[in-house]
Amino acid sequence: MQVGRLVARAVIGGLFVGHGTQKLFGWFGGPGLGGTEEMMGALDMRPTRANAVAAGVTETAGGALVVLGAATPAAAAGLIGTMATAIHKVHKPNGPWAAQGGWEYNAVLIAALTALIDAGPGDLSVDALLGREEWGPSWAIGGLAVGGAAAALAVALGRSGGQAGDAPAPDGAIAEAAEGETAGDPVTTD
Repeated sequence: MQVGRLVARAVIGGLFVGHGTQKLFGWFGGPGLGGTEEMMGALDMRPTRANAVAAGVTETAGGALVVLGAATPAAAAGLIGTMATAIHKVHKPNGPWAAQGGWEYNAVLIAALTALIDAGPGDLSVDALLGREEWGPSWAIGGLAVGGAAAALAVALGRSGGQAGDAPAPDGAIAEAAEGETAGDPVTTD
């Protein structure tokens, strides 16, 4: 058994499940769907409800699949897409360093997910039970490309995908965090 891959999957996937359920249900101190929708409005990701649900479901389901080591390239590509979108919409203007609200944490997650695709989830995984313990570099590059393309599409559709009034005007801590210097996801800022 490859312990490193199992630990990486459990930590990365588990934290994504938590992050997604913060967005969807308000678990673990998150704002729930209403707050996530408000954040999407502040980030100009319209329609806000669809983007809020898509982000929460992708993180929750993708994280669960990573923990299980199931459909690893597809699960990781979805999570790479959410992190690339977060870099573009939230963290890029702040530079690389997380202490200034930058994108370093997101980049580390993207790199770790790409490495998990390349190395595969290991022998204690659903993929291995189905005959695929390793995926290799072509799959890793493909997952990275699909995640990047999904992020670019989400950002482009977000700009044109709804009416300005499809969600309440963002205000309060969530909107400030979405537009300010936050090291993490603005959804979880108090």
